[in-house]
Amino acid sequence: MTRVRRIAILIDGGFFIKRLPRLVGLQFCDSPEAVADSARHLCKRHVQKLIHSDENEADGVWLDQVYRLFFYDAEPYDGTSHHPLANRRIDYGKTETATFRRELFSQLRKKRKFALRLGTVQKTSDWQISPALTKKLLKTQKWMKVLEETVIEGDAPPQLSADELAQLNRVLATWNELEERHIGLELRQKGVDMRIGLDIASLALKKQADTIVLVTGDSDFVPAAKLARREGIEFLVDPMWQSVSDDLNEHVDGIVSAFPPPDKSASSRAEDQGATE
Repeated sequence: MTRVRRIAILIDGGFFIKRLPRLVGLQFCDSPEAVADSARHLCKRHVQKLIHSDENEADGVWLDQVYRLFFYDAEPYDGTSHHPLANRRIDYGKTETATFRRELFSQLRKKRKFALRLGTVQKTSDWQISPALTKKLLKTQKWMKVLEETVIEGDAPPQLSADELAQLNRVLATWNELEERHIGLELRQKGVDMRIGLDIASLALKKQADTIVLVTGDSDFVPAAKLARREGIEFLVDPMWQSVSDDLNEHVDGIVSAFPPPDKSASSRAEDQGATE
């Protein structure tokens, strides 16, 4: 008879959603329902591996081993702002991203043993140009003197060499690259990591789980992992095939994975996932 063990799986939702398309076929991540099903599938595969369960066994076999399945994310930002380039008002609470997230949360709430832990999203600064394009635009500063002399002071345009003309054309091309998508508000999640850390501590100190599987690539959880291990908890990390720091690798009991590696063909990944749904 299979030993009943208490397993808790904690999913860093923002990390999970970002990594998922690299590991599964499009049909498993193109809608809130598909992402919720993929989160459940990830949990199912981890539990089955831990209890050495047959993939075709009924759901009750693996769910009976689960203490709880936690999904951490943040409520979508619902503020409004006026886009400086597009010259239009944006209601962030009604964007596709916000709608997707809210529907995903609704789907997860319907799944057995899933618990949502939601932080907030706050605006930390005003409109900013994307870092990559900002670096390119800053390199155009040396041409401001030429423009100042030509446009403001009314001097005749300087004679440019072929190389200088090519540089100026690159400057113009860089500014022409600037599109609405390159400019955005600085939005950051607040309270998500704190909730993960508190839940790990609570699970460990209250002996609510024998094994914790944390789905993340963030080494900030090393202190929480060390606490759990000191309390006798087996602590595993699933970085979804993202490389992890030596510090994180050192202070956990293992790096595990539920999905096939990203270099596997999409058709094979779909077959693997479909076989256990």
